Amino acid sequence: MNIGIRLHDTAPGTLEERLDAASAQGFRCAHLALSKVLPGFGMDDAPELLRSEALADRVRTAFARRGMQCAVLGCYLRLANMDGEALRRTQDVYRAHLAFARAIGAGVVGTETPPAAALGMTAAEIQSDEALELFIRCARPVVRAAEEAGAVLGVEPVCNHIVSGPERAERMLDALGSGNVRIILDAVNLLTNATADGAERIVEEAVRRLGDRVCVLHMKDFVDAPGELRPRAVACGEGRMRFEPLLRLARRRELPMTLENTAPENAAAARRYLERVDAEDRRREAEARARTAPRKDG
Repeated sequence: MNIGIRLHDTAPGTLEERLDAASAQGFRCAHLALSKVLPGFGMDDAPELLRSEALADRVRTAFARRGMQCAVLGCYLRLANMDGEALRRTQDVYRAHLAFARAIGAGVVGTETPPAAALGMTAAEIQSDEALELFIRCARPVVRAAEEAGAVLGVEPVCNHIVSGPERAERMLDALGSGNVRIILDAVNLLTNATADGAERIVEEAVRRLGDRVCVLHMKDFVDAPGELRPRAVACGEGRMRFEPLLRLARRRELPMTLENTAPENAAAARRYLERVDAEDRRREAEARARTAPRKDG
């Protein structure tokens, strides 16, 4: 299992110190958000900062020396905007991250689609065909840049964002029509408090519809949050998520998984929890195969 962590969830320190901490806790890959890990790195300045060969060499070397993979290079800026000038600046930041991802060997540049408040829309408007078409239109130049860079843009569906679930994610992928845009699947982000009791069905639908186009899994758990739109996210093993369908997808596709909603004190325990669930699921699968295997006459 290739389980990793967001570097900004490790103990504060330099990039190298954070990678050391992640490696010491048994993680094999990481999610890197440069603005949250490198002091002085501003996303507005990313197009210039990411042209630095010295920075690319530092990041690439830091991961390689620890035998770790940069599974996700985060660029969670609003990639849907009706302000043309602001959109062009944001697209430039994405282009720079895609080129940098290729330079450091990162698996994917990760993003989400905006929520209603970011666009001044209502909850109904953010789920409209017009909102989805806005994101697709704004994303097309970035997807072309991903193709030119030989990089991957990973879009993470979130229940109250433009791309809110499996069906809209499928529509987005089909409209963009590129193997360089994939899905980051965070199952908890698909849930509202109203739908949380059907989490297993929602996860199964996501795996069925999107499984072959998922590039990374974000792994966290959830507990009820009465009065809120969404359940409260917690570390794996501290809530009521059933992880077996996600772990089976990870095994089948050899996908990296990065933990979320952890702290230095519970990150290793969350990793071990997933490993135990995975081992138990493998054991049950092996027993099921043994029961159904043809018997050989002695």
